[in-house]
Amino acid sequence: MGRKPEIRYSVTPEQVKELAALQRQILANVWRYVRPGGTLLYSTCTVTREENAENRRWILEELPFRADEFGDLLPEALRGERSVAEGALRLLPGMHPCDVFYIALLRRTLRGERQQKVIRMEQKDIKSMNGAEIEAELALLGERRFRAGQIYSWLHQKRVTSFEEMTNLPKSLRQELSVRFRIPQLTVEECRISRDDGTRKYAFALEDGNIIESVFMRYRHGNSVCVSSQVGCRMGCSFCASTLDGLERNLAPSEMLEQVYRIQRDVGERVSHVVVMGTGEPLDNLENLVRFIRILSDEKAGGISQRNITVSTCGLVPRIGRLAEEKLQITLALSLHAPNDALRRTMMPIANTYTISQCLEACEAYFRATGRRVSYEYSLVEGINDGREQAEELAGLLQGRNCHVNLIPVNPIEERNFRESRPANVANFKKILEKRGINVTIRRSMGADIDSACGQLRRKIVVQREQRGGIS
Repeated sequence: MGRKPEIRYSVTPEQVKELAALQRQILANVWRYVRPGGTLLYSTCTVTREENAENRRWILEELPFRADEFGDLLPEALRGERSVAEGALRLLPGMHPCDVFYIALLRRTLRGERQQKVIRMEQKDIKSMNGAEIEAELALLGERRFRAGQIYSWLHQKRVTSFEEMTNLPKSLRQELSVRFRIPQLTVEECRISRDDGTRKYAFALEDGNIIESVFMRYRHGNSVCVSSQVGCRMGCSFCASTLDGLERNLAPSEMLEQVYRIQRDVGERVSHVVVMGTGEPLDNLENLVRFIRILSDEKAGGISQRNITVSTCGLVPRIGRLAEEKLQITLALSLHAPNDALRRTMMPIANTYTISQCLEACEAYFRATGRRVSYEYSLVEGINDGREQAEELAGLLQGRNCHVNLIPVNPIEERNFRESRPANVANFKKILEKRGINVTIRRSMGADIDSACGQLRRKIVVQREQRGGIS
């Protein structure tokens, strides 16, 4: 159909960008329906370069396709067009008896093809990026710097879950962001609320179906959230349910952040303290942990003081040294749980690699590097490590050190025979340490009626899924 001379097309540059972004959004989803070796026919009835040649270039760079030849598919009259050799054809009004039309022939690369393109269309996790990284990504899109600050605020202060909610961004930019980036979300699989103290235990489903745990606790000094750093754990501590199924994978910074954000949205209250003591060994995921802490404590993002963040470790000595180099102002907590190596080896396999002496030396170096006092976690198990002899030995080990001891009556788990220490034994243990001048507290037991011990709720859900034949 020929183009009528009286028809006038009026389009703004902003509208052109919006349409181009929309086309890419469609392409980002439909290309997967083309089999390896199959053909994708890309066509558009618009005249601007932004919407045709540029989108074709984008497909070739970002998706697993290469340009193909038209061959006999075109009428002979069109085979001499200059762009045909490149696998594209642009028909213009006045030159051809039709309206504006652009067509490109693209073939999906084969799996075994030597020059197969690496598929880079995997959307990037924008919530795990810091402000400077978002700014760099936007520069590639030709956007101005201040847009990065707007996006960063939407993600970490307003804590939105989609780009569409970022209402001070142009619609075209929101569409482009939705094509190139993702905002990881957690789904509440289960939430248990303690009748005793209001503690909330969350089982969150990740986007890949894995389950993690988080705990919300109210204290006089503020609200605290205990977050997980991994899906599962490979440390093998005998009193912990987190390690029963081993390690599945590390959590991304965004997945750690979202535990805090999701709980704040759920309870409608501000969280002032965060402890990384949930499922996983945080220092086994050190790079993502540090990134999580920096974003969480950024005044333009999470806004939680580093002094209100505690990270627990079972004693990965080299990683403690690397953490010290970051010069963070967080509290480091060493899971000690025994006053000598022989007993610790029966409870914590990591003790076969690093001795208590090595752990204490690393903690002292951490204190010297950061000026932050180290906390020592000691889970009290009846008849195992809660006697007078163990208390005296621990006092001798820690006396004179700038530290704090946190006594934790162990939460029993079904798969182990460990029992919680009796209140009298806990009180006596504390008294012995205090007589030797050691700063010590007893952690208040919270959420015992809702499987609040690390890994318990996740374990139950995983077992139920296995019994139903679902995702494990």
